[in-house]
Amino acid sequence: MNTAELIARKASGAALGPAEIREVLAGFTAGTVAPEQMSALLMAVRWRGLTADELTAWTGAMVDSGERLDLSSVAAPVVDKHSSGGVGDKVSLVVAPLVASFGVAVPKLSGRGLGHSGGTLDKLESIPGWSGSLTTEQFLRQLADVGAVIAGASASLAPADKKLYALRDVTGTVESIPLIASSIMSKKIAGGAGSVLLDVKVGSGAFMPSVAPARELARAMVDLGTAAGVRTVCLLTSMAAPLGRAVGNALEVAEAVEVLRGGGPTDLIALCLAVADEMLTLGGQTGSAASALQDGSAYAVWERMIAAQGGDPHAPLPRAPYVHEVLADRSGVLTRLDARSVGSASWLLGAGRAAPGDDVVASAGVLLHAQVGDQVEAGQVLLELHAEDPARFDAATAALSWTVADADAPPTPLILEKVS
Repeated sequence: MNTAELIARKASGAALGPAEIREVLAGFTAGTVAPEQMSALLMAVRWRGLTADELTAWTGAMVDSGERLDLSSVAAPVVDKHSSGGVGDKVSLVVAPLVASFGVAVPKLSGRGLGHSGGTLDKLESIPGWSGSLTTEQFLRQLADVGAVIAGASASLAPADKKLYALRDVTGTVESIPLIASSIMSKKIAGGAGSVLLDVKVGSGAFMPSVAPARELARAMVDLGTAAGVRTVCLLTSMAAPLGRAVGNALEVAEAVEVLRGGGPTDLIALCLAVADEMLTLGGQTGSAASALQDGSAYAVWERMIAAQGGDPHAPLPRAPYVHEVLADRSGVLTRLDARSVGSASWLLGAGRAAPGDDVVASAGVLLHAQVGDQVEAGQVLLELHAEDPARFDAATAALSWTVADADAPPTPLILEKVS
């Protein structure tokens, strides 16, 4: 294989053949294609894109770079779920046990947060004793016995993706829709589920700031899943403002538990139910997901899911020793509460990490006392900042961005589009 020739052809706009794509990705994973060469090819892909056939071959090669989970031992229908990440997005914590309570198995392989967007594993690790490190045997056994499992992805699943992402992160090629789509879907396909529900966030707090590129990404992922024999549905959901009232690891776990016990903020409940209903449909089940929140069956699965991974679902969650209140400077309607600014504030308080491997502070984060559309009074508490170090409050407060005005806030739907 002449890798330099492949790079030149892609940079000129020509399409690569499936065999060429498989060979170059296998070579990079094995170390025979140099990082410098793969960096050049990634930049050519960012400039020129990938055709549908190229993207299918690229994703298939990433799947084939490692193992595939065999979920055939699970008798129940299996539906996976993925979110592109957002501020206050604790939906996975709710829908995994919620959907499992209807007899649909949910195998959720999750990651850690980086920057302003929190990670599901970081949130769950605020529960005393809980571990997301499971062997394949433990993962499969819990999926069969409990019906829901949230754990870290095995290094053996799509290892090409991990190497490629590390390279993309330092070469300015992260923001390429074909590369994003193949990264997400290679792991979903390798994860073995027959169906996948995708949630692509759109807005200031999301990776996709507007609907058009989010729709393009959704269509690419749905097509990749379909081509691989995986039933795939994607919801585009709003991330203009934080989801729910809690942002931060232990704070979000507490809010997820509140929803599972029949309470919680209306926006979070609405999105959880919409996602859960789509997953139930993919799993061939009927019934309203809302019933399982009210009768306690979803919470019962949550208790079993947490306990199966060594956690104590009834143990007190970490609480920050210092709390700082941010007050409204005028009366009116809260017409804007920028999601990214709240995520950045939470990160500055210690809830996130600047680089992979950094520690996070489980108790740090932001609690919202008002949401967009609420009437507020001058001097009223808008947000609570939680930290273990009060020296962090000034920078976090300065990062926040909101607007209180005389006019009403225009309504923003939670679910913007459905792509299937």
